[in-house]
Amino acid sequence: MPSSRRVHASSPVDKYFTSDSLVIGAGVTIFHLATNRIVICKDTRSSVYFLPKGRKDASEETTTTAIREGYEESGYRCRLLPLPVAHLQPSPAGKQETWVIEPIATRMMPVAREYQYMLFWYAAETVPEDIEEGLNAVASSGEGFVVPEVFPEGMTLREREKLDAREGGVYEPKRHEGTGVDEDEAFYVGQLVSVEEAIRLLGGTSADVVRRAWEGICLRRKMEGRETYDG
Repeated sequence: MPSSRRVHASSPVDKYFTSDSLVIGAGVTIFHLATNRIVICKDTRSSVYFLPKGRKDASEETTTTAIREGYEESGYRCRLLPLPVAHLQPSPAGKQETWVIEPIATRMMPVAREYQYMLFWYAAETVPEDIEEGLNAVASSGEGFVVPEVFPEGMTLREREKLDAREGGVYEPKRHEGTGVDEDEAFYVGQLVSVEEAIRLLGGTSADVVRRAWEGICLRRKMEGRETYDG
């Protein structure tokens, strides 16, 4: 992977925001593990590339926001991916977790004078074909967006990748049309590209989020007994 400048954490700050002056959002890095690719979005009006993200709905968990926004903005269904993320959160009583679902990074963004925007970034993967088909059936019944079942606790990444194996190739995740929910999202198109290409096209903190998520995947593979990825 090409070397690039790592984005370092900002210094701690002490700020106070009431509920009517803070907008909370979540974004997601969606990987297709079997081919080492990641979903990025392109705004067809400006040709700007970005990772899917957006504001959480009232009473919605940010983990759900990440999954929903990933689908709405990119057209790809996803589920969060437990990784050996370095974090400062306490472990549940009596349970030391090797893989966790925690934000890879958080960004405070001054997008407007009236409020502060706080964005959580998560790692995710495209869903297996059987889950895709099941969710398609649910969608056709008119129930709307449904969160996919979680990544199985006892499954390794190698076992997950084998689910996408096909004779002569691998299962290609489906990109859905018309998943956007507002006028801007109608112009967004999701596409799968290599990790290296995503980092080049995104730049800045988004590239750093991709890099950190990818390093987490590589570390989990190694911890599961794969010194190198053999495809």
